[in-house]
Amino acid sequence: MPFWLELLISFLLIVGSVFALIGAVGLYRLPDFFMRLHGPTKATTLGVGGIILAAMIFFTYHRQEFSGHELLITFFLFITAPVSAHMMARAAMQLKVRLSARTQGRPWEE
Repeated sequence: MPFWLELLISFLLIVGSVFALIGAVGLYRLPDFFMRLHGPTKATTLGVGGIILAAMIFFTYHRQEFSGHELLITFFLFITAPVSAHMMARAAMQLKVRLSARTQGRPWEE
């Protein structure tokens, strides 16, 4: 494998891992549901996308044919994560989930 390809794959793995770590820390540390929702839907989605892109490049090189499975996984992830986050946020608003004092926008409090 060429050195520049190893560097590209390593870079994508490191960047993806950092985004996934930031998303996990955000999920753990943020104070309420609506703030916690951003960790897995934003940062972790980008992190997994970077890792899967690195896997796609690696397996395409080793098999000498295009590896499209990872592309389908990434597409599915990028479509489903925002939709599921929106549905969870709507459900939390309907249930009037308790908020932190720092959360902005309180549609159900008067």
